[in-house]
Amino acid sequence: MGATGVLLCVVLHFLQMVTQSSEKFTVTGLQRPVLAPLGGNVELSCQLSPPQQAQHMEIRWFRNRYREPVYLYRNGKDLHGETISKYVERTELLKDDIGKGKVTLRIFKLTADDDGSYHCVFKVGEFYEEHITEIKVTATSSVMYILMQPPNIKGVMLECHSGGWFPQPHMEWRDNKGNIIPATSKAHSQDENKLFNMTMTLLIEASSHRSITCYLQNLLTHQEESISIVLSGELFSWKRVWIMILTTIGFMMIAFCMTYCVQQHLLYGTFSKGKCHWLKSTMIFMFSVIAVTGVMLILHLKQRGLMEIIYECRE
Repeated sequence: MGATGVLLCVVLHFLQMVTQSSEKFTVTGLQRPVLAPLGGNVELSCQLSPPQQAQHMEIRWFRNRYREPVYLYRNGKDLHGETISKYVERTELLKDDIGKGKVTLRIFKLTADDDGSYHCVFKVGEFYEEHITEIKVTATSSVMYILMQPPNIKGVMLECHSGGWFPQPHMEWRDNKGNIIPATSKAHSQDENKLFNMTMTLLIEASSHRSITCYLQNLLTHQEESISIVLSGELFSWKRVWIMILTTIGFMMIAFCMTYCVQQHLLYGTFSKGKCHWLKSTMIFMFSVIAVTGVMLILHLKQRGLMEIIYECRE
């Protein structure tokens, strides 16, 4: 056998050893989810076990579909043309330890769309193994404000608003002692970037609470933001005034009717029913107009005061 034949046998033997060793591996990595801030960077590593050369292998990162890779390395080359377009400019594969079977995928400028599972696949020939790592993107917003609606006969309605959260946060009202106050309603929506906008309302009855706090918490990072508002007792004084006005009107109507009817009886010895009914109708109409005008004036003055409170709350 010549030198060429010996060299060929050595090469074939080496390739056989590489193939045999490559078919006996598993892929390991982080077992827990990776928390990453919105707009930040994240690194996902995976490792062959036992450690071995991986330059000759295909290394693929993908999310939901195998044929739509986030990153693809094959035959010693990075194949950017076969990866999803939105990841081409935002990913790189760190291969410093590829000789030991370890690679790291780095993703830049995370968005809410990057939240989810990532598959790391090592493949040689028809044999492959994978490891799945989960990214949890988080965003906490300090932009919060409380709006106060004009009072009505039921009480004062508060609205807490905050946007720019991910994932959907926990939201609740608390009193000055930290006790939870059941919300009247809760609602949320997502903007074009999939960030959550939160709204929560609370109906405050007269003198039921003085200091109210709106709390939001990111359940992944446990970061918490809050905003408080102090309610003045004067906010509910309009209710007492309104009741006083109606009570006064009622007594005045009764007094006038009784006085008029008694006067008719003393002068004519009998009641003039037609005149009495006409007088009562006129009085009811006049005092109704006065009552409505008075209540509207009070609410208008209170609403001007509320606008100042809302401005202070935003500041």
